[in-house]
Order: sequence, then structure tokens, then C-alpha cells
Amino acid sequence: MFEKEIQNTIGENMTSEQSKCPVMGTAHQAVGGTANQHWWPNQLNLRILGQNHAQADPNGEDFDYAEEFKSLDFEALAKDV
Repeated sequence: MFEKEIQNTIGENMTSEQSKCPVMGTAHQAVGGTANQHWWPNQLNLRILGQNHAQADPNGEDFDYAEEFKSLDFEALAKDV
């Protein structure tokens, strides 16, 4: 009965495909790829930034970070901040 009323008010025959809910009515299909490489194929390669080359270290191989950290004057640092 209700389908007849819809057909009469719209003036055309609606198929069951046309009258389905757009959200729940049909299955969604993926279009294209979902990876970053598909969305931005010409992106900058940042892997080179992860290299730890010995020549890139400005302090040299014999620099001891822990020893230098112990020698910091925290009171002077707090005044600067």
C-alpha cells in the first residue's frame, strides 16, 4: 500500500535499488588505494634523514653526552629560562 502511494506522489516507478538508504542500502566500494603512496605518489623521501653517518655528528665519536649532561649548571639554566 505504501509503495503505491510513493509511486503515485512521485509520478514514476521507483525500483528497489533507487529507494534504498544511501548509507545502509548498498555496500561501499573502495576507490583507488588507501596507502600514502597512492594518495601522494611524488612525496619526498624522508628515509635519508634517519641515517646516522659518523661525519654527520658535529661532536665526534669520543663525545660523552652523559658526562656533558652532568656538567650542566642547572641554576644558570633556570635563570636563562
